[in-house]
Amino acid sequence: MTTTPSTAEAGPGALAGRAIPALFTLTIFTSAALLFFVQPLFTRIALPQIGGAPAVWTTAMLFFQTALIAGYVYAHLLVRHVPVRIGLALHLALWAAALLFLPLALPAGWGYDPEGSAAWQTLVLYALGVGVPFTFLSANAPLIQAWYARSGGPSAADPYFLYGASNLGSLAALLAFPLAAEPLFGLGQIGRAWAWGFAALGVLLLLSGLAARDRAAAHAAAGTSAGTSARPGARRIGAWLFLAFVPSSLMLGVTSKISTDIGSFPLVWVVPLALYLLTFVLAFTNRPPVGERTQRALLVASLVFLAVMVSLPKALLLTWTIAGILILAFFGVALAAHARLYALRPDREHLTTFYVVMSVGGALGGLFNSLVAPVVFDQIHELRVTVALAAVLLVAPATRFRPVEAAIGIVAAQAAVLPGLLLVKIDPGVKPLIPAALLAVTLAAAVALLGRRGTAPAVALAAVVVSAPLLAPDYVLLRDRSFFGAHTVVNRGAFRVYSNGTTIHGAQFAEDVGAADPRPLTYYHESGPMGQVLASPRGRAAGRIGIVGLGVGALSCYRGEGQDWHFYEIDRKVDEIARNPALFSYMSSCAGDAPTHLGDARIVLAAQTDARFDILVIDAYSSDAVPVHLTTREAIELYRDRLAPGGLVLFHITNRYYDISRPLARAAADLGLAARIQTHIVPPADTSGALSSIVVALAENEAALGELAADPRWQPLPPDGGRVWTDDHANLLGILR
Repeated sequence: MTTTPSTAEAGPGALAGRAIPALFTLTIFTSAALLFFVQPLFTRIALPQIGGAPAVWTTAMLFFQTALIAGYVYAHLLVRHVPVRIGLALHLALWAAALLFLPLALPAGWGYDPEGSAAWQTLVLYALGVGVPFTFLSANAPLIQAWYARSGGPSAADPYFLYGASNLGSLAALLAFPLAAEPLFGLGQIGRAWAWGFAALGVLLLLSGLAARDRAAAHAAAGTSAGTSARPGARRIGAWLFLAFVPSSLMLGVTSKISTDIGSFPLVWVVPLALYLLTFVLAFTNRPPVGERTQRALLVASLVFLAVMVSLPKALLLTWTIAGILILAFFGVALAAHARLYALRPDREHLTTFYVVMSVGGALGGLFNSLVAPVVFDQIHELRVTVALAAVLLVAPATRFRPVEAAIGIVAAQAAVLPGLLLVKIDPGVKPLIPAALLAVTLAAAVALLGRRGTAPAVALAAVVVSAPLLAPDYVLLRDRSFFGAHTVVNRGAFRVYSNGTTIHGAQFAEDVGAADPRPLTYYHESGPMGQVLASPRGRAAGRIGIVGLGVGALSCYRGEGQDWHFYEIDRKVDEIARNPALFSYMSSCAGDAPTHLGDARIVLAAQTDARFDILVIDAYSSDAVPVHLTTREAIELYRDRLAPGGLVLFHITNRYYDISRPLARAAADLGLAARIQTHIVPPADTSGALSSIVVALAENEAALGELAADPRWQPLPPDGGRVWTDDHANLLGILR
């Protein structure tokens, strides 16, 4: 450890000792706040170009974690090899270079190529748009701590407390964006405020660097020097990597799960990330607010819930309540991992090495979730893998692997799974929640009985994650995944069903597959609003029809003689499924020659300046998510421009969580468009294959609505007085049901 000089020993010109901690705390807090505020900010800027798929945030996080490594390595090199005086000058030069990228905006000339890799293009977009400012900010956490270690301030020998202040700043920024900034201000205003904060940070860094320089000189004049300690060994570095990897991968897996099933927007990304940062605040302190016994109990409960969640996902369909429990379970695991990480921290001489390794572990989590898993797995199994790995946290650090204990854990796992498995075998029609609850009880009991018996509890949990899916009967015809989500086709009774995430995106009577005239089902049944319009005399008379969002192509069977139909789909995999006659035969039977334009519909339509549609259907609200960039005033202006005279735009807005009619009504009133809405309710006992749906119709005026204006099923849609959504401002929280 080091010997720290008193304030008097620091020499003239140095800041007063009591002011130094405040200066460094303010600097690192400000830097961290800017760092984590920019993540949702730039993602919100980028969404109109790359869409709102859950994988966008996962890939963005991979970029941020990779840039974090670059920043930490840069800080490590400055601290190790460059005097404070020169390091300060170099760092301020990088700050000045980062100012050239402000205010934040999309790179000039950048455009999304639907034929290229979506993940790679997302990484390039972030690198060009925010790479330099983000890397600069990333370097500050280890750099400021290293400078403080040389400042001679209180606790300079153990400056890790500043990392808690850093994560507190990150947490404050992350919560401020969705809860305050986004609802109240436009992106332009937020971006300019962020740029001013970035400029002010340069002043704080200058003062901190000067304080560190003065104190380092005082150390040298007083003849004091830092002590030396042994370099961390490979085993310790491996532990750092593992303990950083698990919470990072788990956070991304939980975020993907929630954003797939509930919606992809900043709050969904921010809450898990905010709790991830909070665990650092709670763990990186010598006085943890959560005791070891409480922490272990929370870890066990969290792992049991996660094991059941990933093993029987259909039993625990995501509601806001289940999503909240899922996030809390992630929090319990992350807290345990980061507490273990803090316990293994090195002396201050190896502080920057510690942070570099931590950042690499976090980036490996992002790499696994965003690039490796989509290639290796045909479904979203990365959460399952990480939960199995997280079970290792139940093992005491000094415990050795013993085959006997592993065998006990496997036996305990099978004992936990067996009651639910028998129940399903006895009664195949049992509600999925019952075996899930039974599994949770038996697994918790098994882990409690095993207690701290070496590796046995961890093996039991991991084995359950692997074997419990046997509880769910599998009638899957196709499993696949793409950048935009997981795809499943199953036979379910008389129906063949296509799902993306947990949301049904189309179905066909199994007996109709291969038939010459298949019957449209689900939201597209002839009794529903879209079926009514497309099967009406107006629909049959339409010359050109555009469909944004292909699904299984059910709407194609409303195509009439001589009609020109065009489909728009961002996910190539969806097009492959819809056009595979062995899976669904709508497209092959009704519109096999109709083109599918791949890419984000707004971007593709904007490029098709000569396109004019008599009817344009917007059916792109995937898995209950809300693609904001397809719902703004600018987007609706584009749709209006792509209509033929007297044309009609239909929005399919069926959604469990959001009332999308509200921003549509506001935009319609602002643009002077006529608006109608129909809420079509299908009785639970209905066996026709129809599903309840909500559709909004917009037209240039009342006359263009035609028969819809007088149809009592289509009610006027007045605005609610709220703020119009634009590309610069949209508030998803404001339309929650």
